Amino acid sequence: MNFLNRLFKIGQAEAHSAVNQLEDPIKMTEQGLRDLRTDLDKALHALAEVKALAIRSRNDAEQDRNRALDYENKAVLLLQKGSREELEPTEADRLATEALTKKTQHETQATRAAQDQTQFEASAAGLHQNVQQLKQTISQWDNELRTLKARVTVSTATKTINQQLAQLDSSGTVSLLERMKEKIATEEALAESYGQLANESKSVDQEIDQALGTDGSSQASSDLLALKARLGL
Repeated sequence: MNFLNRLFKIGQAEAHSAVNQLEDPIKMTEQGLRDLRTDLDKALHALAEVKALAIRSRNDAEQDRNRALDYENKAVLLLQKGSREELEPTEADRLATEALTKKTQHETQATRAAQDQTQFEASAAGLHQNVQQLKQTISQWDNELRTLKARVTVSTATKTINQQLAQLDSSGTVSLLERMKEKIATEEALAESYGQLANESKSVDQEIDQALGTDGSSQASSDLLALKARLGL
């Protein structure tokens, strides 16, 4: 049972650690920027493809218009040959009709290609706007990331200092200083007490001599002067 409880606690700690890592603002911002750059690459690729389709549609429209004009010119030449009897009139009419049919087909294809070109160019314009918006957003968040890193550095240093200040009392530093102050006051009181005891232990003779201003050395000097007087020195 205790083993299961320990496993549960370990699992809780790892889960909290994972959540804290997921909530790291710097890492989350960097991941967001990576995602934005991935979106930008996809948008640029899509923009290039749509522009290529617009260019292809424009070329197809131009080519179909040229072919329609060519078939129209061929129909005119066939009719002219038929009128000059260089070609059987019935055959000339048949071939001219076929040429005009081809002309109509290419004109229809040219119109459709021109419409596709318009649609592709509109899509390209929208994608271009999205690309510019993504570039602007990435630039903005690049600047935001630098600011966030600076703010995290400052907040981490401030947090460390504030934690140290908040833990002064709990670490016993202040109480230690108070004990040292109390101990010094006790030592000073003991010194003063011992001084008073030393004064009280003086003998009565010492007190008398102190009061009269005499001591052993002054008595010895008087005796020496008396001896010299007796010896006539």
